[in-house]
Amino acid sequence: MNRQELQERFIPFSGLRYTTEAFIDYAIEECSPKYNYALIGPGVSQNPNQPVSLREPHGFQLGGVSMPHGKTNPPHMHFTCEIFMCFRGEWRLMWGFNPEEKHTVIGEGDVVSVPTWIYRAFRNVGVDDGFLFSGLGRDDTGGILWGPWTIAKAREAGVYLSEDYRMIDTRHGNPLPSDVRLLEPMTPEDIAALEDWSPERMLGRVVRHADLCWSAEALLDSVLPGHGAEMAPAVGLGMHQGRAAIPPVANAHGMSIEWLRIPPGGQVGRHQLMHKQVLVLKQGQLLIKIEADDGAFEQYLSANANAWDSYAMPAQHWHSLHNTGSEPALVLVLTAGDEKKTIQWCPELVAQAAAAGWAIDANGCTAPKYFVDRAQR
Repeated sequence: MNRQELQERFIPFSGLRYTTEAFIDYAIEECSPKYNYALIGPGVSQNPNQPVSLREPHGFQLGGVSMPHGKTNPPHMHFTCEIFMCFRGEWRLMWGFNPEEKHTVIGEGDVVSVPTWIYRAFRNVGVDDGFLFSGLGRDDTGGILWGPWTIAKAREAGVYLSEDYRMIDTRHGNPLPSDVRLLEPMTPEDIAALEDWSPERMLGRVVRHADLCWSAEALLDSVLPGHGAEMAPAVGLGMHQGRAAIPPVANAHGMSIEWLRIPPGGQVGRHQLMHKQVLVLKQGQLLIKIEADDGAFEQYLSANANAWDSYAMPAQHWHSLHNTGSEPALVLVLTAGDEKKTIQWCPELVAQAAAAGWAIDANGCTAPKYFVDRAQR
């Protein structure tokens, strides 16, 4: 890509646009207002006018949601993974048909993978401007199914959902067309047949930020002076090169999610991947350097307590990441694909790592070069 094309992949938080009418629950007092954002792909929004920052398919989709304290996103179901990444506030995550019976509370930095084919809901129990990023698996998510309560309450308010998922708002004097076929909710028998997730089982899919397993051997260049990045896996097989890396949530999602922490003055050196990535800066300052078709491209990302810039990294582009701030740069890394990702490091870094006694073994993991060399004699 050229520099202009790379510039268009920067998603500043200050430039995000939202809709409060993405779904039929906008007509329900307990659920409104809800601010729905679409960063990568349109997600499952039922509003054709949903603003989208970048529509290019990535193999997954990234959105965001914010709503005032006490407001609820009501029970709904997805056919691909839904991952909540809490960046501000506290949220009560509920699941099952009666979500009040099973729940947990997540806070800043927590990541939750909600299984497919179960109802889930969430409520803001923290500050008014709490914020959740949400990841959806695959380019085609299969849409969304609302629970019977949501469909009934929206109809009471005059908002209907057709079988082809068009929202019809009759509150402004527009009659419901006589030929429209309304979407019928799942029956009690359908709902009873869904899998039941116990609280103990569901908590195995909650990755608390306080419990992350950080590794200083996660990247080949981590051992080099002026580099020093650490990584912690959360969901799926990512780019982590440590031998002991085991993701807390390991089943296929269509993407992986990892935390990357770069010390002040540190960097992740020149490398490239065959997969697309999205970088969401949670804390600090980050400079991304990318080799474009028409020269060098640089993009600064910044983050504070209320705003977090993102960048959609294209595949097969040489790039590096630099912490230009005075505190650790904390980055949420979403990478397309379920397989283990292979990093291609530039020859200069491979040589520097070798001089420091570090190499990549045959399994793609960091290891002492002495033992790797001995095995190849």
